[in-house]
Amino acid sequence: MKQFQNSTVYQIYPKSFCDTNGDGIGDLRGITEKLDYLHDLGVDYLWITPFFRSPQRDNGYDISNYREIEPMYGSMQDLDVLIARADSLGIGLMFDMVFNHTSTEHEWFQKALQGDKRYMNYYIFRDGDPETPPTNWISKFGGSAWEYVPHLKKWYLHLFDKTQADLNWENPEVREELKEILRFWKNKGVKGFRFDVINLISKPEQFEDDHIGDGRRFYTDGRNVHAYLQELHRDAGLGDVLTVGEMSSTTLENCIRYTDPAQQELDMSFSFHHLKVDYRDGDKWKLQPVDYRKLKDLLETWQLGMQENHGWNALFWCNHDQPRTVSRFGDEGTYWKKSAKMLGTLMYLMRGTPYIYQGEEIGMKNAGFTSIDQYRDVESLNYYQILTKNGLSSEEALHILSQRSRDNGRTPMQWEPGTNAGFSEHMPWIGISENAQGVAVNTQLNDSDSIFSYFQKLIALRKKSDCIANGKIEFIASEREDVFCYRRKLKMQEIIVICNLTAAPVKADFQTQLSGMTRILGNDPNSTLLNNNVLSPYEAVVYQTATTK
Repeated sequence: MKQFQNSTVYQIYPKSFCDTNGDGIGDLRGITEKLDYLHDLGVDYLWITPFFRSPQRDNGYDISNYREIEPMYGSMQDLDVLIARADSLGIGLMFDMVFNHTSTEHEWFQKALQGDKRYMNYYIFRDGDPETPPTNWISKFGGSAWEYVPHLKKWYLHLFDKTQADLNWENPEVREELKEILRFWKNKGVKGFRFDVINLISKPEQFEDDHIGDGRRFYTDGRNVHAYLQELHRDAGLGDVLTVGEMSSTTLENCIRYTDPAQQELDMSFSFHHLKVDYRDGDKWKLQPVDYRKLKDLLETWQLGMQENHGWNALFWCNHDQPRTVSRFGDEGTYWKKSAKMLGTLMYLMRGTPYIYQGEEIGMKNAGFTSIDQYRDVESLNYYQILTKNGLSSEEALHILSQRSRDNGRTPMQWEPGTNAGFSEHMPWIGISENAQGVAVNTQLNDSDSIFSYFQKLIALRKKSDCIANGKIEFIASEREDVFCYRRKLKMQEIIVICNLTAAPVKADFQTQLSGMTRILGNDPNSTLLNNNVLSPYEAVVYQTATTK
């Protein structure tokens, strides 16, 4: 039976992880080369973002063949070696399945463009006037969510880029094709699947304009999505592999259903509400300071809601689509090391399964790019044009991109100081972070005070502690905006986690709660919490007792 409550997943963006053939692009052999490092870190699964055949319009999330390896990443033989080597170290591989859409270069869509009715029914085509899309829905990447095909006199739906055509899950043939893909990779020894924007797969029976939004309310957590996931779980034999779904603009109620074991849909879900607390008016491209009150409320609501209803969270701060954690919620300067450790403590000891993104364990920072020519992400390039067209100066638009661009999480992994950060012998496909100085793996491996060493301890603590893996969570001092504190309890065991969210010392009287407990982890060796009730800037501390008070 699969176990994931005490497991930790490490996410790899292969294009930026490690280049072994000197072309400036990370590859599968690079992952194999770094498996000992990942084993030393202590992780149990590697989620690898798509490396399948793709024209790379959206960095691999536009798949043109689900069973072939994109040549720039290597070969099937390279992948077989990676799977076997990882398995020998007790590390399972989790592949990223993009099942909401395919690349328009996929064989299925190419046949649809030729007018093959069978394959046209694999996608969502609608008749319409060339000047008037079937609905006014907006693509996630900006512009209309529909693209017109003149020779067919039809529009097709693309919730993302126009080269990413949405699949028609209403068609049973499509669902069978996707099940076969999962069976293929399971037979190869893959131990898990991450499903990209999986809650968008069920579209409405009737398409209509959205006069109050961008259209997402009509297709998010759609009418048949739970039935489709149950069918996928049953027919593709997903009961013995780890599964997680990325949920776009979802609700707590739906994520409870997605992850309740009785429903047999998914093991856990990613939700992103806590990563919108610095969006002004809910708009990603409008900046505001982090609302820590809102952040606390959201984390508490989701933790308690999932706990009370048998759901399970994927715990994460960042990924390939998000800015770097320490740049966003911590401090890039004076308190870089402390705030990176604090953020790890806060998130990864809660109830759920941690997902650590490459470089997070060494405190990598945002890209710091200053020119649009340095960006590679299609969303960022699109929105730079949109922002400047809407009246912002180039400097203003670039400032927004510096905080929001997905490329912040896609700069090369920093293995060592110096040219190309040890990622490649060739100029990388995207520049090294301008903020890379002082942040590298090989300067942290043998440093007991490093961020890497601290993450090792966090992962090991989670692995050995049933209280963290399976215990209940209760929140303490919920009314405070400057402190995040919670208790984990299981039978006679209790663990208390206390974190200062700010760059200032704060008064915090936890004498009663910590009576008789022992400190087991912390990022400040000179803590004065128990002496004068003060938490230092960005301090994190963990206490444990053998009995419940």
